[in-house]
Amino acid sequence: MDLLMCLLLLISPVVLAKSSSTVPAIFTFGDSIFDAGNNHYNKNCTAQADFPPYGSSFFHRPTGRFTNGRTVADFISEFVGLPLQKPFLELQIQILNGTSNFSNGINFASAGSGLLLDTNKFMGVTPIQTQLQQFQTLVEQNLIEKSIIQESLFLLETGSNDIFNYFLPFRAPTLSPDAYVNAMLDQVNKTIDQIYKLGARRIAFFSLGPVGCVPARAMLPNAPTNKCFGKMNVMAKMYNKRLEDIVNIIPTKYPGAIAVFGAVYGITHRFQTYPARYGFSDVSNACCGNGTLGGLMQCGREGYKICNNPNEFLFWDFYHPTEHTYRLMSKALWNGNKNHIRPFNLMALATNKITF
Repeated sequence: MDLLMCLLLLISPVVLAKSSSTVPAIFTFGDSIFDAGNNHYNKNCTAQADFPPYGSSFFHRPTGRFTNGRTVADFISEFVGLPLQKPFLELQIQILNGTSNFSNGINFASAGSGLLLDTNKFMGVTPIQTQLQQFQTLVEQNLIEKSIIQESLFLLETGSNDIFNYFLPFRAPTLSPDAYVNAMLDQVNKTIDQIYKLGARRIAFFSLGPVGCVPARAMLPNAPTNKCFGKMNVMAKMYNKRLEDIVNIIPTKYPGAIAVFGAVYGITHRFQTYPARYGFSDVSNACCGNGTLGGLMQCGREGYKICNNPNEFLFWDFYHPTEHTYRLMSKALWNGNKNHIRPFNLMALATNKITF
């Protein structure tokens, strides 16, 4: 048993207390769309956004979030009425100092991670399997009340990095797109099994966005830059369709659980199709970066350029949306119709009374 686990056993067995909110806490798993700074606290990880100008539009400092402000997870937390969840690796340090507090949930997401263990492994990211193990350890040590877990929201979004990496020129895929997507979905099923056994009952799975439209596609030798990368988007849509099928059977397969499917691809596609309607003047280029589409250099690295009006850009950097995009997306997921999220929205999921 390592030092952390020894210390976990020594502190109070009830660290997470129920709040006055309908949803007492939010537990978040995934990649950079959700990461609130876990990678910053992982010094072996090279996927970082802990330098300016990340965070400049809201926090006015870098927080490790891969955007200029808040993420979808942050906005949903605000809609629920909870303080923003801290990254697990920050809380881990607080545990060592004896000052931990899980009262509003935990963010386990790690930028660059995926559903497959090998995805960006060389970058030192925390894969979804490890994120789930971190959560399981806290539950097994009775640091989070089971009754609180059952009432909490579980937000899961991952897979974009798996899809993008499938098209990297220096790795020849050994699986067909169909088989590769199936391998991803096998891990989705394992994830649901694990969080359900640990008490999760209100589950939200978010689809992949149009991965083939990110400015970073400019780095791929066979990807077009005057339009989105069709083959990549076809693969993302294949994954999304099968993911929704899995989400739809959760209430039947897992007694007492309810689940929703956030149609992020469709939401983002509407932003791209009707940009002016949503306040965008640019839905192709990164606000912060350099080179073709702003996609050849990470924001904040030496030589980067930044736009004057990030709220008018769909993309903040070579991979990630702006806070404005995240805000619009979050509103659609929170109280949108079935075109945005189904069978009902997050607000309904958060207020639904579940009996066990």
